[in-house]
Amino acid sequence: MKAITTDHLAKYYGKSRGIVDVNLSVDKGDFFGFIGPNGAGKSTTIRILLGLIKATDGTAEILGQDVQKYKTSILKKTGYLPSEASLYSNMRVKDVIRLSANLRKTDCRAEAQKLCDRLGLDTSKKVSELSLGNRKKTCIVCAMQHKPELYIFDEPTSGLDPLIQHEFYSILKERNKEGATVFLSSHVLSEIQRYCKHAAVIREGKLILSDSVDKLGNTGAKRVTLRGVCSIHGLKHTRDVKITQDTVSFLYSGEPVLLLKALSTLPVTDVTISEPDLEEVFMHYYTKEDGCGNL
Repeated sequence: MKAITTDHLAKYYGKSRGIVDVNLSVDKGDFFGFIGPNGAGKSTTIRILLGLIKATDGTAEILGQDVQKYKTSILKKTGYLPSEASLYSNMRVKDVIRLSANLRKTDCRAEAQKLCDRLGLDTSKKVSELSLGNRKKTCIVCAMQHKPELYIFDEPTSGLDPLIQHEFYSILKERNKEGATVFLSSHVLSEIQRYCKHAAVIREGKLILSDSVDKLGNTGAKRVTLRGVCSIHGLKHTRDVKITQDTVSFLYSGEPVLLLKALSTLPVTDVTISEPDLEEVFMHYYTKEDGCGNL
């Protein structure tokens, strides 16, 4: 059974593009990353999936149900965390959390307390007294306390300090091992590489690729760092070139023999060749131009 499917999904705001012809497929039990720069269409897609806005064209299903026909049923099984959430400023955190549980007609007190303890959230404070990070923690507890089948999180770690980010992902991994599906949007590629099994990249409203994280990162490109030179003029199949006073670093996707031949003509004092991380590989999907050469 699929947790999420979309078929030629499109959304326009008047003449402005939201998303175009998006075809997503997320297996139940997956830990899925939805990647793209700001304005790419991530939040628009998520709002359609939750029935918060209607698509201009195409269809979408959550856990086998149409998102418009069965919105109430879907929301009962889903935990949603928006990138920016508004809370009642005069309410105390514990009352916000209780209200969220009551709206679902579920007793979540025990689970909510566990989450608050792990995230270090003081529930006695008023929302107006909270920092951005503690507001985000409150929203996380509200989204997770009923232990849903599906988590849909939009930029979930913005505003969280590194220790809380780590704890947040530890909780998500535990839920995923228990069988829940996790679908999260992010532009922090290191998070996607570290935690997700599969990912899709969206740019300018269009889905440009979707696969396992391992396969997406396996482009054959290498990160090459040369010391003792300040130029690689004439070397093809390079991009993301970084030059300092006596060091040149770049991604190389050509034949190794051509690289070695070029290096033999340069006054190189040291060479390092390593695997690029996912962030380096994916950056060319974020921009219209691929820079110096193509991967």
